[in-house]
Amino acid sequence: MTKASLILRGGKVASPSAPGGFAEAVAIADGTILAVGTNDEIDALSGSSTRVVNLAGRLALPAFGDAHVHAISAGLESLRCNLLGLRTRQECLDRIALYAAGLPDDAWVLGGGWALEAFPGGVPSATDLDSVCGGRPAFLPNKDHHSAWVNTIALERAGVDANTPDPFAGRIERDERGNPTGALHDGAMGLIARVLPPTSPQDLTKGLRAALARLHGHGITHWQDACVGDAGELGISDTFDAYVTAEREGWLTGRVRAALWWDRARGIEQLAHFQTRRELASKGKFRATSVKMMVDGVCETFTAAMSRAYLGDPGHQGTHRGDLFIESEQLCDATRTLDAEGFQVHFHAIGDRAITTALDAIEGVGERRWGLNRHHIAHLQFIAPSDLDRFARIGAIGNFQPLWACNDPQMENLTIPFVGEERSGWQYSIQSLLERNARIAFGSDWPVSSPDPLQEMHVAVNRMLSTALGNPGTDETTKPFRPDQGLSVQHAVEAFTKGVAYVNGDEDILGVLEVGRQGDVAVLSHDIFSIPTTEIGDTTVDLTVAAGAVVHGDE
Repeated sequence: MTKASLILRGGKVASPSAPGGFAEAVAIADGTILAVGTNDEIDALSGSSTRVVNLAGRLALPAFGDAHVHAISAGLESLRCNLLGLRTRQECLDRIALYAAGLPDDAWVLGGGWALEAFPGGVPSATDLDSVCGGRPAFLPNKDHHSAWVNTIALERAGVDANTPDPFAGRIERDERGNPTGALHDGAMGLIARVLPPTSPQDLTKGLRAALARLHGHGITHWQDACVGDAGELGISDTFDAYVTAEREGWLTGRVRAALWWDRARGIEQLAHFQTRRELASKGKFRATSVKMMVDGVCETFTAAMSRAYLGDPGHQGTHRGDLFIESEQLCDATRTLDAEGFQVHFHAIGDRAITTALDAIEGVGERRWGLNRHHIAHLQFIAPSDLDRFARIGAIGNFQPLWACNDPQMENLTIPFVGEERSGWQYSIQSLLERNARIAFGSDWPVSSPDPLQEMHVAVNRMLSTALGNPGTDETTKPFRPDQGLSVQHAVEAFTKGVAYVNGDEDILGVLEVGRQGDVAVLSHDIFSIPTTEIGDTTVDLTVAAGAVVHGDE
């Protein structure tokens, strides 16, 4: 009889093969689940070299996935000037000053993660940044990586001034004389990114190691990296080789699918490059099977593509509605070609016009191919009611980042006033898609927001932040945003387990604790199925197992 290498016993093990959906214990051998059952049944599989973990009544779930994350970029950013979680302009300046003081005089100040709501109108200034960088150039993307905060010396080094035109799919914030003021949006970030020092392979390796530790610490063992390639216009380095190296050297402890970056300035001639990368990463834990296409920007900087103009000054008297970064005809042609070549397409679409355009592209591959390559649309902030029924019909997967579906200051001050009541009521319609039998998956978009699935699930269920992330007593933690769109706990868990596994074509390997599946398990500090839903955000991951190996925590 095969003996287990790892046994988790004495708890509540979620498994569809157990009576009532829960067993007491699980045994893993050679990275694969050997048995799920009672304590006595599993104890019989223990041998002299078996490690036995006492769950002490804790809940064990299939390890979580993440359908949209920038793992290495986030890990690297966390090692630099990390502004995530800071809520005020002064907090950001203090953190930058402290970090910059430790750098050589000629170094760039790099990092990021600042929040739009920390600055008036969501726009920081170069002069503020000048005051804390000690004469060093600075390039600091915000937390959604659709804007960058830069200082005067950075603008000078890149030759950006009042005569510099806004680039394709980008915008320079300017004063009344046309001079850049220190904030660059979307494609305009590339004006500075092109003069940044290159990120070394060693730094990318450090970023991946930091990301593995952080993701495993939140129970995540499988994900889709949403931008693998040279996205220089966004200041994002190519991370492909770092993943390949980690796989080759045997320390890649997560299972990763790469969404290869579609260069918006080029066309389908990129296909050969994608095919080469897919061949180089065609087996093992790291596989390049998807292509990332960014269809629009974000609402807060008025770069999300809407069907009607933004309200107020950004609407420019009813003419400004954001632009498609990839025009409809090109997107449809590219999607058909990529689909025919067996690639999945991973769309970024936030505005309702961008979402409609992405759905048109998926529908355009032809009914016989709907669902075959599991094309998915990420973010989905504004789904027009007329598009809700299309997802299930054409096999489009809704890839949501549920942490954003709350009444935080960004929503209340930088979104709702500029879209109005009707369109505000279209935001993050997760339950509406589920009711229509559409497939959904959840991701974090880390470093845009927390990579913690339990915080994401807290919002998916309650439609407000937990007090672990939000300010107690404020709207973001007390006032649900569109509460009719809240999910059950079970559906939220499935979106982070089964849903991610399906997106990545791993549903026969991951997402469920059953015999023959990979031994990936997350042990939680609380039973989120029995505690009040408002306490989900107080839960943490005590132990993470990837392919039978403990990668986070202990007994």
